[in-house]
Amino acid sequence: MIDPEDLAAFQAAVADIEPLPPVNRVQLNKPQRRAPRATPPAPDHKPVRRKPRPEALPAHWSQPADPDKPPVVLDPVQAEFPAAMSGVQPLPPPNLVLHGTRPPPPRPLQHLADERAALHESLHGHIGLQDRLEGGDEPHYLRAGLAQTVLRDLRRGRWVIQDEIDLHGLNREEARAALATFLAAALRNGVRCVRIIHGKGIGSPGKEAVLRRLVRGWLMQKIETLAYCQAKPQDGGEGAVIVLLRTQRKP
Repeated sequence: MIDPEDLAAFQAAVADIEPLPPVNRVQLNKPQRRAPRATPPAPDHKPVRRKPRPEALPAHWSQPADPDKPPVVLDPVQAEFPAAMSGVQPLPPPNLVLHGTRPPPPRPLQHLADERAALHESLHGHIGLQDRLEGGDEPHYLRAGLAQTVLRDLRRGRWVIQDEIDLHGLNREEARAALATFLAAALRNGVRCVRIIHGKGIGSPGKEAVLRRLVRGWLMQKIETLAYCQAKPQDGGEGAVIVLLRTQRKP
């Protein structure tokens, strides 16, 4: 219930208030729903059903059966497939280039022949007076049982240097491991002549070429080494050796 005093106070407060003018709007009536259309009555006649088209049969079905052969029972689905694919055209070939297999790398036949000729001459060639006087004082090594001409051809540069390794800045253990890995890879790859740079020992304590002495001792212990000699001045001189390696035996 509203208190009569509150109601009298509210009416006195709103007595001077005038209502707002009507807004300039158009009041639209809500659209009325249309009644659904009546479905016309169905005609009395029955719908006409179309007859299925006769499907084409394979030509061999109409041929007379061979009495000597047993009858072939075909699946209806398999029989319809040739007729359905009669007008199908094959797709054109794709615009692709078919590359053949990569040819094997060329073999240096002339280089191999030159190496075989040099080795044969070194083993079976005649040793003259000039060859005997040619041996210098520089360190060298020749495996027992080989002719001196092998070392002669190595000194004269008849063997082409195919690979090299630089052991500068390595300590004893590092140099020995690096040399062993290098010689094993050279033997596996068929490399015959290599250069090993060990330095002249200028930066070593006491100016002593410790690594040079160690490398030459290691080479004499390696089964891969046939011979070695000091390199020519243009190839390193006292700071390198030229090594002739054996060929790897085929299994």
